[in-house]
Amino acid sequence: MKLLNSTQQAISKKSPNQGTNINPNDLLTGMIEEDFYKIKRQMEGASDFSYRKFKFNTYTAIILYLDGLVDMKRMESNIIDPLLNQSKDLLQKDDLTINEIEDEISSGKVKIANTIQQITDHVLAGGTVLLINSLTQSLLISEQSWEKRSVEEPASEAVVLGPREGFTENIRTNTSMIRRRIKSSNLKLESMKIGKLSKTEVVITYIEGIAESSLVEEVRTRLKRIDIDAIEDSGYILEFIEDKPYSVFPQVLQTERPDRVVGNLLEGRVSIIVENSPFALVVPVTFFQMMNSPEDYYGRFIMATFIRMIRYLFLHIALLFPSIYIAVTTFHQELLPTNLLFSVAASREKVPFPAIVEALLMEITFEALREAGLRLPRPIGSTVSIVGALVIGQAAVEAGIVSAPLVIVVSITGIASFMFPSYSMTGAIRLLRFIMMFLAAFLGFYGILLGVFFILVHLVQLRSFGVPYLAPLAPFNFNNMKDILIRAPWWKMNERPEQVGKSNLKRLGSQNRKN
Repeated sequence: MKLLNSTQQAISKKSPNQGTNINPNDLLTGMIEEDFYKIKRQMEGASDFSYRKFKFNTYTAIILYLDGLVDMKRMESNIIDPLLNQSKDLLQKDDLTINEIEDEISSGKVKIANTIQQITDHVLAGGTVLLINSLTQSLLISEQSWEKRSVEEPASEAVVLGPREGFTENIRTNTSMIRRRIKSSNLKLESMKIGKLSKTEVVITYIEGIAESSLVEEVRTRLKRIDIDAIEDSGYILEFIEDKPYSVFPQVLQTERPDRVVGNLLEGRVSIIVENSPFALVVPVTFFQMMNSPEDYYGRFIMATFIRMIRYLFLHIALLFPSIYIAVTTFHQELLPTNLLFSVAASREKVPFPAIVEALLMEITFEALREAGLRLPRPIGSTVSIVGALVIGQAAVEAGIVSAPLVIVVSITGIASFMFPSYSMTGAIRLLRFIMMFLAAFLGFYGILLGVFFILVHLVQLRSFGVPYLAPLAPFNFNNMKDILIRAPWWKMNERPEQVGKSNLKRLGSQNRKN
């Protein structure tokens, strides 16, 4: 058969219905010119909308697609060539069915559609549509191909031990990395579309038989409740599904590590993977889970436990150290040893501001340097932040604007805030630090104790998809304390956390070690 047009061309013949309103739910009529006109009206204003017209046997066909989202070579070899080179039996038939034509297509994924809306949705998603004259059904063919980032090491969750691959913006790449790690039919991937304009694909991931069915249903309900024009990143969904959106503490885990997602799935949690986002969401989460690093599980348990202890120590330093300095220098000087008191007093002698003002100046400057380092180009970002901190700190001390002990306090606090595995938790501690500083400036240690009390009360009341945020510490569960402040050896962690894996607690056999 002769190819009538190997390039994109306009169809000069207009439909008799031109000028009337197009209903996207209209069924295909089988009159290819009229059907194509309706689709073209739906795609009006889309300069990347393309089509190709050709003939095979006694039929006229049109392929519809978006330029830049389709692999042209695959479209040629998998769709056009097979139809132009049909078997002799099919060439002699004048009444081909849509199923017979589908059998000729060599693409891996083909569906049948019969409405204008189904066709336009598929084209907008990057697919290819085959319209055939005299047939009231069309073929939706998946030949998507676009530029995508390769799999790289996660920038926000780097580890020394463990896998070095992270999620990308391609949702199929992300789901495949999870499939590679869990080769079981119990791993379920449920897809839905969210966003009236973006129609973003969102995949609910869980392991059937481990995750509670009530939790999975709650995730479905919260996602279906979202009514928005577009979803650009998983962070959009995060704010819609949190239990307490006004809390500073994160109630949903954001991670770009597939191994971390898989570890949580194996404990009975649910993950949400969003198209065009390299960050997956995991629910429910606890405070202690946000403080754990993936690397804790890849090294020896003794070292992992030691690092966790250091991490929790510096959590308190990041939250309270500046406020303790303010409280001591303002209200409770008697708590300092005499020699240290004289040293601090001498350093603050020329400082014209009270402790709260100089602490705020240094903390805000440090936060500005941190943000500047993130926004600047990577080769110079770290250099500017480090050099800037040294130069500004030294100049401020020499000018008598701040005292030398405060520079030390702010520096140690900044180092402590970099130790948290979760960036969301880091932001919460940074914000609470300023509140604690104001309480210390007005009430001293009484203000600090009051602030800590309200933080603990808030944490006890907080829930993540119904799971207490401080579990298993509050409410206390001794059996689940093996992976909280300490990291027990793997052969001791024979049960999943009860708060998420009640239906299937056992995860280890009884003969892992002889002694």
